[in-house]
Amino acid sequence: MFLVRHGETEFNRAGRIQGRLDSPLTPTGVTQAKAIGRHLKALIGPTTGWTIQTSPLGRAVATAGIIRAQTGIRAELILDDRLREVSLGSWDGLSRADIDARWPGVLGASLRHSWAQSCPDGESIDAVLLRLADWLQAHTDHRTLIVVSHGITGSLLRGLYAKLPRDTMLSLPTPQDSFQRLADGAVQDVAVPGLQDLGSPPRQQRLI
Repeated sequence: MFLVRHGETEFNRAGRIQGRLDSPLTPTGVTQAKAIGRHLKALIGPTTGWTIQTSPLGRAVATAGIIRAQTGIRAELILDDRLREVSLGSWDGLSRADIDARWPGVLGASLRHSWAQSCPDGESIDAVLLRLADWLQAHTDHRTLIVVSHGITGSLLRGLYAKLPRDTMLSLPTPQDSFQRLADGAVQDVAVPGLQDLGSPPRQQRLI
């Protein structure tokens, strides 16, 4: 299975939390999705039997559609609500500065750790892990599957797959210039040629 985070969005570029909200892909995000699709095509070879599953949120569906076009996979996209991004409740749509102003001291160095420990009304980490575990159980044979998801959800999915501790799951990087291969209980990062020099936002923004 290959796991892809959606391409850069307007919210990513501005450093705003998306959660269940949505924003369109930037031109950089479209370029990322196209390059990822081309690299996946080279890796998977003949596309017979391959499918793409995606979060139903617009940014993921747009990325998945671009990847489908680039790879030549003929199967229709499969939207699965279990792959959607975490809801951060009242934090959705805000920047770190906005959160600091409204809830002084609630954020630590890591937004994701702060969500798991302190978010007042977002989706709980237990609920997210439950729906992702359910998805993994339903896809034990995932050898011909490409999955398009999100920053937090994608890191937790990788962590569950590799049986990592929660703190480690929440610390996994979620770049948009590479993707991951999940096989035999292990996770391998796959760099995409040409994407590292696009001028994407700093890594701390890309983790949102």
